[in-house]
Amino acid sequence: MISYTPLWETMKKRNATTYTLRNKYESYNISSSTIRRLKKNQSVSTNTLDVLCKILDCAIQDILVYVADEE
Repeated sequence: MISYTPLWETMKKRNATTYTLRNKYESYNISSSTIRRLKKNQSVSTNTLDVLCKILDCAIQDILVYVADEE
């Protein structure tokens, strides 16, 4: 499973909020429905991950982590 826990930690370190993701850059807006998907650890596009890295000026490992499912 992909977990977006690192995203919320990175946002906290950079004093960013979901408002920042939705409104910081006109060309990089993240929709509120995408933010809901991130909060639920649901899939998002690689384009969205790219935009998150640009907005937060971070690497992909600062956005997500792979967590093995328990069997």
